[in-house]
Amino acid sequence: MKKKDDFEGQKMLVLPSKIIKELKQNQFTNDLYITDIGYFPKARYHYRKRKEGSLEYILLFCVEGRGWIEVDGKREILNKSQYFIIPRNTPHRYAADYDAPWTIYWIHFAGNKTDHFVFPLGYPRTLKESANARFEDRKQLFEEIYYILDEGYSIDNLEYSSVLLVLLLGSLKYSSQFGKATEIYQKDVISNAIYFMKENVEHKLSVSQIASHCGLSVSHFCLIFKKKTSRSPLEYFTFIKMQKACALLNFSTLKINRIAESLGYDDPYYFTRVFKKVIGKSPSSYRLYTND
Repeated sequence: MKKKDDFEGQKMLVLPSKIIKELKQNQFTNDLYITDIGYFPKARYHYRKRKEGSLEYILLFCVEGRGWIEVDGKREILNKSQYFIIPRNTPHRYAADYDAPWTIYWIHFAGNKTDHFVFPLGYPRTLKESANARFEDRKQLFEEIYYILDEGYSIDNLEYSSVLLVLLLGSLKYSSQFGKATEIYQKDVISNAIYFMKENVEHKLSVSQIASHCGLSVSHFCLIFKKKTSRSPLEYFTFIKMQKACALLNFSTLKINRIAESLGYDDPYYFTRVFKKVIGKSPSSYRLYTND
């Protein structure tokens, strides 16, 4: 059994020839534009054969399962986290694996500058599994291109889709640089979170409150925070509170119960236990030691 499309949950857009003509004539989009875009989940029986090839380049990005691609009689396996760009005007075939059918995003693209984003050899190419791989960001780019075109073919939508295509293809060609951007982003997020903690040292903060301030889900925030600091957010917040407590014990005459209150602890005995666990001395012993 062979199918070109019609998979449950699929998305597919084929731009009308009139729109493609406009893209070719538009000075902004004629360098790089989309003619077709789609998403085929678990596409068992997916099969395409083009004896004369395609007028456009074809990008296939596998996010689950596997399949095979044959170009000029040479067959390659396409696995999860790999992509393949089929050259234009080149005979080819491709199909999903029967036992583990691929889930793929695909785009047909053309333009005067397409060659800049296409490696002449070496497909399939693998996107390395790492914390900075940014697979979800690439998938989001596919989704955004699809939905902006699905909204209609206004000139703004068409031009924006070309901008997103440049970013998508650039993220593949310059994958190392694309990953490094995550490190900068994570550093900014962690700095923002720590500043927020310091500014609210007198309050009780939950992880969800800190994550929300940073604009992230709790799970994603905890993951990148621990990766960068080797501590959980609440453990780090506790350290900040205890640093503040040490300063108050050193440079103020506030009683210990008042220091506890100023740091968001309703129970001074609990505060004392936390302080001793982190600092190694009770608050009273620490004050006596530093004032000797």
